[in-house]
Order: sequence, then C-alpha cells, then structure tokens
Amino acid sequence: MRILIVEDEPGIANFLKQGLEEESFAVDIAEKGHQGLELALSGEYDLLLLDWMIPGMSGIEICRQFRKTYKETPIIFLTAKDTVEETIFGLQTGANDYIKKPFHFDELLERIKVQLRPKSGEHYKFNLGNITLNTNTHQVFKNDEEIALTQKEFALLEYLMRNKGKVCRRTRIIESVWDIHFEYNTGVIDVYINALRKKLKLDKDENYIQTVRGVGYIAREV
Repeated sequence: MRILIVEDEPGIANFLKQGLEEESFAVDIAEKGHQGLELALSGEYDLLLLDWMIPGMSGIEICRQFRKTYKETPIIFLTAKDTVEETIFGLQTGANDYIKKPFHFDELLERIKVQLRPKSGEHYKFNLGNITLNTNTHQVFKNDEEIALTQKEFALLEYLMRNKGKVCRRTRIIESVWDIHFEYNTGVIDVYINALRKKLKLDKDENYIQTVRGVGYIAREV
C-alpha cells in the first residue's frame, strides 16, 4: 500500500514516514500544496494524509481538486482545527476522516487501517497455487504450514500475488516494495526472489514465481 503525506513540517512528515514504513507502507512526502496535488493526481496512492494548512494550496483545496478525479481513495486530514463547524466542513469537502494535532501515531495507524480495510466483496486473502497470503493477519501458508517471512519478503510476495498473471517490471517492484524512485541496483530484487523461493520450498512443479528475462517477474499458476 502506498501513502502520500502532504505536510510542511519536516519533523512531523519524517516521523510519519518512518513509522508507516516500519508498518510496510510505501510513503512519499510533499511539503507544498501544488506538489502534493500533482503527486496525488498520478493515481499511484491508496490513501492521502493531508495537512489542512499547507503553503501554496491548502489541504482543503487539494481535497476538492483530487475528488474531481478520484472518488474512492481515502483522505485523512491532519489538522489543528478543532471546532465542530471546521470538522464538518472538512468532511463535506471530501475527506473520509480527520485527526487533530497533536496525535498519537498508534491512533493514526488504526484510522489508516480502518480506511484501507477491504470493503465487502474485496479480498484480503490471495492465493497462488497451494500458497495463501492473508494481509489482515500478515501470515503466509503453504498448504497448512505457516511460512515465516521478513517484512520485505512479505511485501514482495504480496505485490506479486496482487498482480498475479501480470508481468511485474523491476522498476515498479523497486518503487512499490522498496519505495525507491531513482536509478538503483535492482539486483536486490533477485536476492529476495531467491529467498522467497527457498522459504516457500518451490520445486519444479511449483514454479509459481517465474523470471521474465530482461523485464522482471510474474506470479502465476503452473
């Protein structure tokens, strides 16, 4: 899951980024309103965290503009505003929730999880052959045996399984799983893919994670 933080206070923004990345989210930061809107409209984010008072363009205006294109993406306001009228105004603008500054990170994390909770009919379990991944419990099973994965291994497997049947390019994997947006040695992906194959004990008949030479990887049923 990828989150955009639009916040002009570097201390708050970096604190949130670190905490959310420890929870396996990919996070981008924008310190100015116009930059935040431009990033938001790229359509690459699963949730927006908007500071109400942001230089150049307020969080309210970002929310208004964003909602013209994206109706469903959750938006949470980070705000010092605390009157009932201001809260109602923010929600009427298109926000899904708000949290008042100062706030506890754990509370914000739970609010984020509520907004990202699968809706009725959406999946939180993904299957790949005899492998099952559960995003709610953060567990992976092969048949009835639980497979212990690191956070990055889990995030990589989740990305591949969410895109089952599609070729996942190296650049997209490194951006989505490692949150890196510049030229980078993508050889680290090969290391993690090999680790996944070993931990999942994939034999010749279980070639669920396949290499697409010169491009990336694809997860598909054998």
